[in-house]
Amino acid sequence: MPDEIARWLAEHARPLDTLTPGAPTDDLKPLGVKLRGARIVGLGESTHGTREFFRLKHRIAEFLVCEEGFTTLAMEASESAARALDAYVRHGVGDPARLVARLGFWTWRTQEMVDLVQGLRAHNRDLPEERRVRFAGVDPQRGADSVEAVTAFLRTCAPEREEDARALEVLAHARPGSLPDPEQVLRHRTEEVARYVADHDDADDVVVEHARILVRAADLVTRSLDQSAGEESAFAVRDRAMADAVARLVEDDPTGRVMLWAHNGHVATGTYGDRVTALGSRLRERYGEGYYALALLFGRGSFLARRGTGLQGRPVRHRIGTGTRSIEARLADAVRGDYYVDLRTPAPWLHAPQAQRSFGSSVPRFSYRFHTAPLVPAENYDGIAFVARSTCSQPLPQTGE
Repeated sequence: MPDEIARWLAEHARPLDTLTPGAPTDDLKPLGVKLRGARIVGLGESTHGTREFFRLKHRIAEFLVCEEGFTTLAMEASESAARALDAYVRHGVGDPARLVARLGFWTWRTQEMVDLVQGLRAHNRDLPEERRVRFAGVDPQRGADSVEAVTAFLRTCAPEREEDARALEVLAHARPGSLPDPEQVLRHRTEEVARYVADHDDADDVVVEHARILVRAADLVTRSLDQSAGEESAFAVRDRAMADAVARLVEDDPTGRVMLWAHNGHVATGTYGDRVTALGSRLRERYGEGYYALALLFGRGSFLARRGTGLQGRPVRHRIGTGTRSIEARLADAVRGDYYVDLRTPAPWLHAPQAQRSFGSSVPRFSYRFHTAPLVPAENYDGIAFVARSTCSQPLPQTGE
């Protein structure tokens, strides 16, 4: 590693004393200082299956809620299913493990996530309603709860719309781009249903919101997966919908502050894939320095992911070393252990192209060890939390979808 990079990292890194939630937070105070002007902080991750990322983000969330006044935890998870988990976090309604398992993705069906939401519930238990932290999903896909709520309303209050109720059922488990349709017939039908529900005297605010969620879901599933479609592709529409969801959370609470939990690719302030505008980039455009993107990277170890490019199958353990060519290798060589570093301090190397490792919910069978994504640190992130060693997250029973 060039000496100037190593020296800069050694000078600016702030060690993390522990990854364990509930521990003293003196080591997190430098991060708190950097976030004083932020309304939103993006908490990224380079894998969805790393136990240490869950634990560190749990610890950071505790710190931000208790000491920095953050009011909402928003996740890259089903906007529909998260409403029930919010009822548990704020009011103790339901079983946390079952509600976590219903968030729509195997990645969140972990003991670490249950620990997190139980911690949020414990924080809220003795607080007045207006001071309780909220939980929200920002991903419009996987709308089973919204389908159930809206179809039940239609069958009770508008039985003549049975055909509409049946048409909505496909949105319960549909994924982005799974029903491509240039005419977006399903979206238009869902919009008409949402207008009908909103105008109906017997519709409460809950069912009206579920109908709006289904409009966003229908928009997403009828888009094309072809990234050459640019801003109209399913990938771009998904990040735009998630950014809009975060914006609604901010606008609903003028003094609130949002913690956004998502993959590094989404929280980044640039693009990913074939130049897809990331969620974080849209938030930077809207809120400027009021959005802070914190990436989580690791040096070596193991993580869970599905094997291959399919959407089925159980997540399995994958292993990887530090390597020599990635930014993770430089971070591991420069400073030992776990640490946080702010990237808003000027340095030439932060504007030079790097390579970062990036793994989604599934990875190629053999070549994942060699996969990297382009990175210009100062253009993509505001800070990095680095974990020296990764181990696998702990799935709840029956993790397959």
